[in-house]
Amino acid sequence: MLFKNKNNNMKQIIIKGENVLNVPNLLSFYRLVISPVILILALSGNESLYAIFLCISLVSDILDGNIARFFKLQTRFGAALDNLADMCTYALAFIGIYLFKWTEIQPHAWIFYIFIGTLVISYLVSFIRFGKIPGLHLYSAVSSGYAQGIFIFILFAFGFYPWLFYTVLVWGTLAYIEKILVLFRLDEIKSGVKGLYWLIKEQK
Repeated sequence: MLFKNKNNNMKQIIIKGENVLNVPNLLSFYRLVISPVILILALSGNESLYAIFLCISLVSDILDGNIARFFKLQTRFGAALDNLADMCTYALAFIGIYLFKWTEIQPHAWIFYIFIGTLVISYLVSFIRFGKIPGLHLYSAVSSGYAQGIFIFILFAFGFYPWLFYTVLVWGTLAYIEKILVLFRLDEIKSGVKGLYWLIKEQK
């Protein structure tokens, strides 16, 4: 249910009991709104502007989660919005890599395909089991997301470093494998799950 509540002279937007009008959600919403612009820049071959706007989105991805955790602004709506924005941002990153950097990456593409495979499987498992986008934000997934953002920034700003490429994608693959295992152990999607170790400990 969506309604407005006036509290301390501030208007709040409440969805299912959650205040969703906050800075982290606005940052996630920005990433969604700017996604078509970044796509157009990529398809038109404007690598410089594409890289600038993509990096801004990647920075906003780092900021929104940290702000939400630090100021205790986490919501189920925000987790789902953040995941949708992440999907758009990283899809755009993959498109840009293919259009602008694939010549450098192609000799190492096998690990990239493994990473993409585990990512897709994690979303398929979530949709099949729960019918929704996974909003778990495991420690491993969050940290690997930061690492991927750093890699993409370095790739477009300074160039391709194979050791960083392999480190980030192995890290990301392991994170998505953990997410798949967590999804099989959960009865419902919920935010605040730290990881498989903590989930097993909690369920004992």
